[in-house]
Amino acid sequence: MNLQINSVNMTCMIEAIKKSVMLFNAPIQRVYEANRGTIIRTIIYTIGHFVIAAACVMYFTGAEFSDAVTDAIVEPLLNSVWYFVLDKFWASRYPQ
Repeated sequence: MNLQINSVNMTCMIEAIKKSVMLFNAPIQRVYEANRGTIIRTIIYTIGHFVIAAACVMYFTGAEFSDAVTDAIVEPLLNSVWYFVLDKFWASRYPQ
């Protein structure tokens, strides 16, 4: 089988893919732009929490590395959602 794709068909395919990605990406971009500061602080907080939580679990319980990392990922993810909600609530009550 010899498939030949001419440049017109290839261009149409690329444009259709770009349009699909933009339709999917636009709502994400709007959410990010509307919440940029909160999202960045939440990500930084979450990464720091992963490290601190894993170290504490390993130190205080003597848990294996894999168990400590599992706990360090699950618990902060839940906390990051809580922090995002708290930060949005706080910002609505005390605008800058």
